[in-house]
Parts: sequence; C-alpha cells; structure tokens
Amino acid sequence: MTDTVPGPSDRPGTVTSGRRQLTRRQEFERRQRRRSATIAAASTAIVVGALVIFVPLTPGWDKVRKSFFDGELFNDSFPRLLDAFVKNLQIFAWSTPFILLIGMLLAIFRNVRTPALFPLRLFAAAYTDIFRGVPVILTILLIGFGVPGLGLDRPYNSPYLWGSVALVLAYSAYVAEVFRAGIESVHESQRAGARSLGLSSSQTMRHVIVPQAVRRVIPPLMNDMVSLQKDVALVSLIGPIEILRQAGIDKSKFANFTPYVAAAVIFLVLTIPETRFVDWLTARERRRTSGTAVR
Repeated sequence: MTDTVPGPSDRPGTVTSGRRQLTRRQEFERRQRRRSATIAAASTAIVVGALVIFVPLTPGWDKVRKSFFDGELFNDSFPRLLDAFVKNLQIFAWSTPFILLIGMLLAIFRNVRTPALFPLRLFAAAYTDIFRGVPVILTILLIGFGVPGLGLDRPYNSPYLWGSVALVLAYSAYVAEVFRAGIESVHESQRAGARSLGLSSSQTMRHVIVPQAVRRVIPPLMNDMVSLQKDVALVSLIGPIEILRQAGIDKSKFANFTPYVAAAVIFLVLTIPETRFVDWLTARERRRTSGTAVR
C-alpha cells in the first residue's frame, strides 16, 4: 500500500489562488485591502461629484471663476512663473546642505556629555529655542532688511544671500530637533557596547549613534524639506522676484488672481510627489519596526 503525501493545496489553512499558494490569513488580508480600496474610491467619487455639481450652483461662482480660473490668463502667466520658480529651486538647493550640516552639529552639541563642553550644549539649546520660537517670516524680515542696512557693498547686501541665510538659521533649528530625537531614540546599550569595545565618546557618536539616528529620522526630515520648499517663497518679502513675487506682479497687472492659482499648481506638481515619497518611507519604516497594520 502506497502512502500519499498531501500537496501544498491539500494542507489545512491554505488557499490556491492562481500560481501562488495563499494562507487563509493572506487571502483574508487581500479581501480586506480590496474592500477598503472599493469603499475609499466610492466615497471619494461621491465627494468630488458633489463638489462638481453644487459649487457651480452658488450665486457668486461666475465671479470667482473669472477672478481665479481664467484659462487664457493662466496660459499667459504660466511660463513666466516657471522661469521665476527656477530661483526658488536655486535657493532651496544651496540652502539645504547648510541646513543639514548645522542641524546635525546642533543635535550633537545638545547630546554632548563631557562637562567641559557644556557651553556648546547651552549654545545649541539657546539657538534652537530662539529660532524655533520666532516665526520664519519674522526671521526673514529681520535679517533680510537688517543686515543690508549696515551699508555692506555688493554682493554682500543681496536679498538672495540674506534671505537664504535667514532660511538656514530658522530651518537648522527645526532639523536639529529632528536629528536630536533620532539620536536619543538609539538605545543606551548601543553606546555602552561601543564604549566597552574601546571607542571614545566621539567615535561612538560618529560610528554607532549617528548612522542609526539618521536612518530613523529620514521620513520626518523629508517633511521638513517639503516645508522648506514652500517657505522659500517667503524670501519674496525682501525683494527677490521668485514665483510668489512674479504671481503678485501678474495679479496687479491683470487685476486677476489666476496667477496665484497657477503658482499653486506649480508648487503642487513638485510637493505632492515629495509628500507621497515621505509617506512611502514612513510606511516602510513602520513595516520594518512593527507588526502587521490593523485594519
């Protein structure tokens, strides 16, 4: 008599689906994902449909449409806004490395444990308290108008220069707190193990603590970079003609708010993919460090 060995599809708790063998749990989770996606799509369609149907029925819609959604003016101002947006990207590009560098130094200063270096810790704490407590727009106004008022010669009185400096000073304080949270999230046993192997305090911070901390804070750090990309527009308050200032010029020229809508579209084209990328990084980190999400 020949014994038969049950195949994968004959084992309890297994469901055959196409070429893959799914467990009952995997099959249940797949059904739940499909159900959630269907409900989300239906509710979104209902909300969007209601907006499309009922908003044009409001009494002032015709005036709002002419003032904010003029297609001809949109097409006319869009190329000029794109050219001005290049300046936003330039300010963002040369500010970001300084923000990350200063933010990391401040976070390390906040975590020094040597008594002789306490002044560095005190300086970092005061710096972050001051620049996190003052709104970014005020920092830009104070530095952008105050420093050139000292009578500096060109190019040291450029609003591009001091607007960028103001952004670096303000955002390095926020980024420092993100890095500090990452450093403090590394378990104390990591530091103790490194010191027991003979590493000095600085070597422990450089080779053990900081690499783990940076990996953990990438998602919130990317959120700060998305905010920085938008706040670059505040530099227009001290003179540079970037996208927000150019939209204001076109608005005054045509007595119409459509250029602002065009500027918003340009920002959205850039920031929405960045935001979705941050969400993906956050979800990946959650999967790496926690269990299955509960639906």
